[in-house]
Amino acid sequence: MIPTSVETIRSSLTGDSYYRIQHSSGLTVYVYPKEGCTSAFASFAANIGSINTAFQIEGESIVHRVPDGTAHYLEHKLFESEEGDAFLQFSKTGASANAYTSFENTCYIVSSAENLYESLEILLSFVQDPYFTKENVAKEQGIIGQEIQMYEDDPQWKVMFNLLRSMYHVHPVRNDIAGSLETIAKITPEDLYLCYSTFYSPDSMVLSLAGNIKLERVVALCDKLIQPRQRKRVRRVFEKEPETILSHRIEQKLPVAMPLFQFGFKRTPGDAPATVEEIAATEILLELMGSDSSRLFRRLLDAELINETSFDTEYFEGPGYDAVFFSGESKSPDAVAEAILKEAEHLKKEGIPEEDFLRAKKSVYGRNIAALNSADSIASSLVSMHFAGRELFSYLEALRSITPEMVYKEMNNGIDAAHSVLSVILPED
Repeated sequence: MIPTSVETIRSSLTGDSYYRIQHSSGLTVYVYPKEGCTSAFASFAANIGSINTAFQIEGESIVHRVPDGTAHYLEHKLFESEEGDAFLQFSKTGASANAYTSFENTCYIVSSAENLYESLEILLSFVQDPYFTKENVAKEQGIIGQEIQMYEDDPQWKVMFNLLRSMYHVHPVRNDIAGSLETIAKITPEDLYLCYSTFYSPDSMVLSLAGNIKLERVVALCDKLIQPRQRKRVRRVFEKEPETILSHRIEQKLPVAMPLFQFGFKRTPGDAPATVEEIAATEILLELMGSDSSRLFRRLLDAELINETSFDTEYFEGPGYDAVFFSGESKSPDAVAEAILKEAEHLKKEGIPEEDFLRAKKSVYGRNIAALNSADSIASSLVSMHFAGRELFSYLEALRSITPEMVYKEMNNGIDAAHSVLSVILPED
């Protein structure tokens, strides 16, 4: 067994530091102590999300395929053991516990001001103790089915997935994270055990903690509870995604007071994951185009096409997908989309004004520095950075090095009418 090693990572910009522990079990652990915090936040995460429905295990010739929604189903079932529901155990410690499945990861989280280490022991224990039977798997179908039907009536959820289904031809990012009523009915205990044994070994997972936390006590709990298992090297399988979109516009009627929209641009992802510099440049681009201090925002607001609170932007990227989104409420979503296109073409033609660039860069940098005051933001960022092969402080360094030329380059990656999709939710009336 490889001995546990501890590395201290420091930021020359903020003076903060955290620990990266390579535990003897193979588990990577991040501990980010924050002076003055009265509570702590922990995330125990597996590198499997909704898009991982096809994968090949090293040494095997076959490609395993599981139904859409399997990762989310597995998240639900891990809270249940022969001893009962893990939530009941957390209620005795006073901790707040939850879990979520994203497109790429599954995270089990707990926050606590008291009894943190007792709560952490519960977290580390139940995630390593799968218990699946035909009976309890079938029982969960009804619960998850209700969740799926609830999201079918959620305007914010539908406007996003309608956009993704119009943007992506075959990439599984177009499919609902929880699956559908048809796909979850096909999930078996064997599917769950296959995904668990493939993606839930310690050396494929990460434990991230921030706040009022002691390194020594975390390592001691890992020594006590983490069970080493042989790692299965996995190749995630995706069909080749065309660069084109499926349709430029999609709409649906739901009970909303004002039309909702998401207007997105499908960009071509590189052969390798996006670098921290590319991510930082894209974040600055969205800030200078769509923040509440941008020229576009002011024009849209003056024309009463958006309101001050709902207009937002997002950079959406991962394995095999890359897009930027503008979203909000508007009485005329098509007019908003047209204005965004015009702004993009203007910036391409005239270049990025230095004043706008400096303002946007300063704002994005300040927002990321401010996030280091939040224990849950730190712990969550360390998880996502780890699985993407990035380091938290290196992103801050990258932000400082971004130039207008780097932002302009990102502007020319798919930010055009040919790669645009407008998704609209209209009032039923």
